[in-house]
Amino acid sequence: MEEQENKIRILDRDTINKIAAGEVIERPASVVKELVDNSIDAGATEIRIEVEKGGKHSILIRDNGCGMSRADALLSFEKHATSKLTQIEDLDTVSTMGFRGEALASITAIAKVEILTRPPEELTGTKLVIQGGRVQETSDAGTAPGTSVHVKDLFYNTPARRKYLKSDRTELAHITDTVTRLALANPGISFTLLSEGKPVIRSTGSSDLFKSLVNLLGPDTARSMLPLEYRTEDFEILGYVSKPETNRGGSDQLYVFVNTRPVTSRAINTALREGYYTKIPKGRYPVAVLALTLNPEEVDVNVHPRKAEVRFSREKEVGKAIIRAVEKVLSEHGLAPEVREKEGKRLQKTFEDPRVSGKIKPQETPATLPEKADGKEIGGREEARVSESNGLLKEKSEAYTYPIKDTERRLKKSERLLDFDGRAGIRDTLKKEEPASGKEEEKASEKEEKAGERQSKKPKQKANTDLLEDLRIIGQISKMYILAEKGEDLVIIDQHAAHERVLYEQVLKSKKSRVQELITPVMIELTPKERVLMEEYIPYLEEYGFGISEFGDNTYVVTFVPEVFGRLEDTGVIHDVISDLLAEGKVKKDTGISESVSKTLACRAAIKGGAACNLRQMEELIEQLKTAESPYSCPHGRPTVITFTKGELDRMFARTQ
Repeated sequence: MEEQENKIRILDRDTINKIAAGEVIERPASVVKELVDNSIDAGATEIRIEVEKGGKHSILIRDNGCGMSRADALLSFEKHATSKLTQIEDLDTVSTMGFRGEALASITAIAKVEILTRPPEELTGTKLVIQGGRVQETSDAGTAPGTSVHVKDLFYNTPARRKYLKSDRTELAHITDTVTRLALANPGISFTLLSEGKPVIRSTGSSDLFKSLVNLLGPDTARSMLPLEYRTEDFEILGYVSKPETNRGGSDQLYVFVNTRPVTSRAINTALREGYYTKIPKGRYPVAVLALTLNPEEVDVNVHPRKAEVRFSREKEVGKAIIRAVEKVLSEHGLAPEVREKEGKRLQKTFEDPRVSGKIKPQETPATLPEKADGKEIGGREEARVSESNGLLKEKSEAYTYPIKDTERRLKKSERLLDFDGRAGIRDTLKKEEPASGKEEEKASEKEEKAGERQSKKPKQKANTDLLEDLRIIGQISKMYILAEKGEDLVIIDQHAAHERVLYEQVLKSKKSRVQELITPVMIELTPKERVLMEEYIPYLEEYGFGISEFGDNTYVVTFVPEVFGRLEDTGVIHDVISDLLAEGKVKKDTGISESVSKTLACRAAIKGGAACNLRQMEELIEQLKTAESPYSCPHGRPTVITFTKGELDRMFARTQ
C-alpha cells in the first residue's frame, strides 16, 4: 500500500514570521509605536519621526538613547530577543514600554529595514541592512550616539496586507494620534513628527503636562481643562479633565496612561464618562488626559499583541477611584452635584433618580452599565449607574436639559428645509384651522394659495404614514418621548430620532444648495490628527455647505455653514464630522461618505433628548415626520415610533390572558 501523505504540516519559518508580524504590525502607526517604545526604553530625550506617504513608503525614527553594540544589534531583530525580561516572573512587574522582543523581528519580516546605532562610549557605530528577516549587510558606520531605524516599503512581501491599508492621509492620522498619545504620556521627551518633510507635531519636552496640552490639543481646549489629582493607598491619578461644555461625539480624545503606557481601557472610559453623570449630554464624551499609577503587579499589559489594552486585577476599584477623582474636581469647581461617601455602611436612605419615576433604594439599582454593541452603547445612550459597590450617593442630580427656545430653533431649521424642497409649510398647515379676519384673513388666503402650489408639487402621500395620522397628543415624558393616542392604541415617538430622520433626508437632498454666510467667522482649533485629515476632507465638507480654510497652525476659520445649522453655535460639530469620516476609512465617493456626513449633520441639528417641547412643537414635529420617506426609523436604524395596542396594554396589566 502507498504511504498516505500527512495532512498536517509544519509551516516554514518565513511564513510563521509573516503571520506573527501581522499580529503585531497592523499598519504604519504600529511600526511607529513599537519603535518609539524602544526609544523611550533606551532613555531617549529627543525622538524624531519622519514619514512618507502615510508611512507606507518610509518611516525613519531617530533617538538619542543609549544605542546598541554590534552584538546587541545583531540579536535585536531575532524573535523574542529582549533586554527587558530574564524569567517568566518578570512579566508580573513589567515597567518598560516594550518587553516581549517581537517588534523588530516582526518589522524586519515584512519590510526593508536599515539600522544605525552607537552607544555614547563607542567611537564607531554599526549599520545593519535587513530584508525579509535576513541580514543583507553588516558594517561599521559613522553615526551620532543613539539609534536610527529606517523602515521602507512596509508589507512589500505581503501584498494582501498592504491592500487593506487606508489612504495616505488616514494612515498619517493614525500615526499622528499615536505620537500625540506618546508625547502626552512622556511630556519630558521632545517629539518631532514630520510628514513629507513638513512638521506635524513639535513637542518641546518641558516636563510640564499643561504645556503639552496647549501644544498638542490647542490653547482653547487646554484653557477648558481642570487639573485633577487624586490618591488612595493603592492608586495615584493625575492629569486634566475638561469642563462639561467641552465635549466630543466620540472617545478619541480620552488619553489614558497606565504607568506611563498609553492604553485603551473600556472600564476606564466608562468610569470617566460616569464621573460626569448628567453634566454632559448622553452619547458625548469629555476631553481627558489621565495618568494612572499603580503597582505593576495589579495590571496585566500582556493581554494584547500590540500591548494596546490592559487588564486590571481590581477593575472595580480602579473604576471607582476614577469616578471619585472626576466628581471631586468637578464639585470643587461647582460643576457637579455634591458627592457623599458611605464607606463600609449599608445605604438605607431613599433618593430621587431623575431617570426613574418614583423613589428607589440605592441597592436596587443595577451595578453595571448596559451591554454594548460594536463598541457603542445600545440605543446610542450611555447611562451612569449608582450602586452600593461604588459607595457613591448622588442626590437629586439635574438631568442635562434643553429649553423650549432650543426646540423652536431646531424645528424652524427643518421647516425651512422642507419648504425649500417644495413641500407645504408645516406651520401653515397647522394654522389652517385657526380663524382669521380682515387683513389677516387675506394674508392667510394668500398663504394657502402659495401652500397649495407647493402642495401640488408634493408627491402623493404613501400609505405607510397612516400610523402618524389622526394622533391625539397626550404629552411629553422625560423630555424625550412624545405620547399620543390613536384610537385605542398608545403611540410613543422618540423626538430626537424622529427629527433626525427628517433632517437626514433633507440634508441628503439639499447639500450645498442651502448654505449661509456667518456674519462673524468662527475659529476652530484641531488636534494634529484632525488637522492631518482636514486637507483631504475639506472638499467633502464644502459639498455640504461648509466654507473652511486654514488660518495658522492647527487653526481653521469657518465662513459658511449648512443652512440646517443657522448660526454655528457649537463648533464641536466639525470635530464630530471629522471623527465620523475617520471611522469610515478611505475618503471616496463609493464608501458611503454622503450618508456618513448627512447622519452627523442631522444628529447634531436635531431636537435633543432632554429638550422641552410644548404641544404645538410636538404637533409640528409629527407633521414633519409625515413628509419623510422612511418615517419609522432614524438614520442609525433606531425606531422613531413604537405602538402598544390596547390588547397588549391589557395583557401587561393582567386584564386578559
